[in-house]
Amino acid sequence: MLRWLPFVAMGAVGLCDMLAGPDVRFRPLLALGPAFAALWCGMRRTALVGTAAILLSVLLSSYHHALGRRQNTLGLAMLAGITVASVFASSGRQKRERVLADVRSVAEVAQQVLLRPVPRRVGTVHVAVSYTSATAEARIGGDLYEVASTRSGVRVIVGDVQGKGLEAVETAAAVLGAFREAAYDEPELTGVVARIETALSRQLSGEKFVTAVLAEFDDNATVTLLNCGHPSPLVLSQSGIGVFAEPADVAPPLGLTELVDARPCPYTVEFAPGDRMLFYTDGVVEARDGEGRFYPLADRSGLLKAADPEHALAELRSDVLRHVGGRITDDAAMLLVRRR
Repeated sequence: MLRWLPFVAMGAVGLCDMLAGPDVRFRPLLALGPAFAALWCGMRRTALVGTAAILLSVLLSSYHHALGRRQNTLGLAMLAGITVASVFASSGRQKRERVLADVRSVAEVAQQVLLRPVPRRVGTVHVAVSYTSATAEARIGGDLYEVASTRSGVRVIVGDVQGKGLEAVETAAAVLGAFREAAYDEPELTGVVARIETALSRQLSGEKFVTAVLAEFDDNATVTLLNCGHPSPLVLSQSGIGVFAEPADVAPPLGLTELVDARPCPYTVEFAPGDRMLFYTDGVVEARDGEGRFYPLADRSGLLKAADPEHALAELRSDVLRHVGGRITDDAAMLLVRRR
């Protein structure tokens, strides 16, 4: 419909000019045709619209016996100039759109390499993920997640890199690379964290850090967690009660452990068949509505009751977007695990 809008606008202007008579001139408004075309059409169609506008202006001038008058000639010259400018504007817009499409395709490939699709069923759990980037054009940011099926059980990591942009993506890649190796080699989660810390020591500088929570799901009705300064996972039992799996001691984020004496310690929580555990980044709980209120994740935990984890996570994501009124201001990653 937008491609035909320039012709509709010129038709309306021509009709008004004919009905208004020679004393009221609407012909200069024919410039709306090529101007609208430059916004949505290609070069050829914009040139066609501009040519049609000039011809229509000549016909209307002849109808009102205005051909040859100085003011009318200036109007035709102005319309021709606007047509040429609109063609060049359309060309520039198309070039920018091609560059943006290339950037998006590169970002999508980078995201597929960095955040690989996780299996829906692995070991004793069902898994679903959702990633919403604050930068819609890039579709990628500093949030990270990964699921690995190891001899020790299903191991999960969800984290958030301080900062934004390519530097945050590079740090996220270092964390995921270290986790993907250590998750299969280390018998304990503390060993996995140590390997990630070693990788980050070569990557981070200054006071930059990465918050993360690691989990290990085995065949028992419990789950082992290790929280490094990250928001605590939300556990939803079959009874519908949602509680946050808070650690006994707050550990520093990855990259800052050398600055404090505390070290992350594993802890266990009950996780029976049918229970759900939601891992998320601060982009979810810090999402604000128009009045500045944070997203009430605990109050909306009932949205996770759906039998299909992917459907439940889609409902929660839609609710977050409704809360903020359209677009979030920070990347938001969510990973939902359901005990089979």
